[in-house]
Amino acid sequence: MAKKSVSRKKMVSSDESAAKGRKARARKILAALHELYPEAECALHHASALQLLISTILSAQSTDVNVNKVTPVLFKRYPTANALAGARATDVEKIVKSTGFFRQKTKSIIGTCKAIVENFGGEVPDTMEALTTLPGVARKTANVLLGTWFEKNVGVVVDTHIGRLSHRLDLTWTSKDSKDAVKIEQDLMQVIPQKEWTFVGHALIWHGRRVCSARKPNCEGCTLNKLCPSAFSPDLNGHGDAKKRGRSRN
Repeated sequence: MAKKSVSRKKMVSSDESAAKGRKARARKILAALHELYPEAECALHHASALQLLISTILSAQSTDVNVNKVTPVLFKRYPTANALAGARATDVEKIVKSTGFFRQKTKSIIGTCKAIVENFGGEVPDTMEALTTLPGVARKTANVLLGTWFEKNVGVVVDTHIGRLSHRLDLTWTSKDSKDAVKIEQDLMQVIPQKEWTFVGHALIWHGRRVCSARKPNCEGCTLNKLCPSAFSPDLNGHGDAKKRGRSRN
């Protein structure tokens, strides 16, 4: 029994040490991101919670640049949730077609606006529980709204950029790959202070677009390369995950 007790203590000590190490390195990465992108913010143009919600729905499988081209037309014609709730699907589809998957997105937009009008008095709700009852709104979209517009750090947004960089920077240890958004978010929430959850999402997205792209990461020009276990690795695959990670750099 004594040997088992000692073994368990060693395991607990080892786990605690690993957790402290991850947090320490994550803080260094966070500090570097603040230096690189002190003004990091959402790239989707919006002037209200509704506009940000609709823009986020449209951004799925599309670029923010493309979304920002169509939303001025959409919001001028349909400025309120009530207006969009009563819109004809074919008319909305014509406006948002270039964002891709336009029929499903139109269905989600109109359905969401109907729910906002019928269940929330025409105002976009400000809780995770309420937002995720809206058609086409899952946790990722709700996190965008809560953090960016309502300034509530309830969770961390995990899109393709954040998933990719979380794996390359070894900020996730329980997820199976860069698409495992649920576990990536849980891991990030453990190593990043809650007050930084919204910022780190925006900053990682900016870094993923400007430096650490999916196919050709610019490790040479990346100021995070000393903190990145995947830097200069020949084993980065098309999903942005390192097949074989090197040692974590402190």
